[in-house]
Amino acid sequence: MNKPPVGYKLSEVGVIPEEWDVDSIVNVAAITTGDKNTQDRIVDGDYPFFVRSQAVERINSYSFDGEAVLTAGDGVGTGKIFHYINGKFDIHQRVYKISNFGDRLNGSFFYRYFSNNFYSRIMQMTAKSSVDSVRREMIADMLIPLPSPEEQRAIAAALSDVDALLAILDQLIAKKRDLKQAAMQQLLTGQTRLPGFGAAVGAGLKPAPTVPEGWEVKRLGDVCPLQRGFDLLTTRLRQGSYPVVYSNGVLNYHHEFMVKGPGVVTGRSGTIGNVHYVEKDFWPHNTSLWVTSFKGNSPKFIFYLLGIIGLERFGTGSGVPTLNRNDVHAHSVRIPSSSAEQSAIATVLSDMDAELEALQARRDKTRALKQGMMQELLTWRIRLV
Repeated sequence: MNKPPVGYKLSEVGVIPEEWDVDSIVNVAAITTGDKNTQDRIVDGDYPFFVRSQAVERINSYSFDGEAVLTAGDGVGTGKIFHYINGKFDIHQRVYKISNFGDRLNGSFFYRYFSNNFYSRIMQMTAKSSVDSVRREMIADMLIPLPSPEEQRAIAAALSDVDALLAILDQLIAKKRDLKQAAMQQLLTGQTRLPGFGAAVGAGLKPAPTVPEGWEVKRLGDVCPLQRGFDLLTTRLRQGSYPVVYSNGVLNYHHEFMVKGPGVVTGRSGTIGNVHYVEKDFWPHNTSLWVTSFKGNSPKFIFYLLGIIGLERFGTGSGVPTLNRNDVHAHSVRIPSSSAEQSAIATVLSDMDAELEALQARRDKTRALKQGMMQELLTWRIRLV
């Protein structure tokens, strides 16, 4: 084995800085389990209730008040579920609580290291492809590196700052989605009209008209007649540049296309209700319904319109749901008579989509940055003090 670089040493957990220690979790923290069952949860209870799930329930009791790291002892996701809390809470009888960290171990630093390394440890201790349950000694005997308390706090603070940014981005994305949904309901029904396109439904003191001024009622079959997709066996699939659109979206690309874009696609069988807009030429799969003949209407407007109809309500079948296009065609909708108004509405909603996509890309980039930071900080390639 190569000699560690100057200032580092070889330890039971690999190469670490010379001034760091290594110890078992049992020597630096207390390990216990709870005494509650899932049935003890209370909707809107006063305190967090940690069960064998990533979701946190509520309860009206608390058995602990302080800083702790929690992990599921069994169930789906064993070895992959972790929580950090500092406050009052209660726990399930098959959830492990690691607490009472003392002076040698920072709880937030431990949460980062433990959640990043525990699963690989327990996988090394089983011959199976998954872990059914966690025994106490799997936690107790796990060795962890111990930087100085100052360095532990610095590592934890850096990662917590990124988590705070991710939380802000998640909240902003959720808010933008709600705003877009509200805008769709208002603009696509004529309850709100864009400047220059007439009065909204219910505007002023007059009784609300059934149809907004400058709008008309049409059957969907006369607006966007849906067609059934085409078979494409996996054995015939050859990599290319044309998207193959299935019931749940684009899954791969083929060297041939069946219809010229732009088009709108929705699921015919399996996943129904999702609507996809495809700008370029594409291959609509047999599990989908598609339209490229928009009868003079704006393709993007039709895309958004189909998105608020709730196509899943037309699904039939007790097993795999199927969408009958004839049922969809018979459904009546209100649409602007003017393609200009349709395009204006589609532009507003497209701009909102672009904002959402930019925020989601920033969130994804921040998540990747966090993963890189964790890898560097928790393997000591970057030192903060």
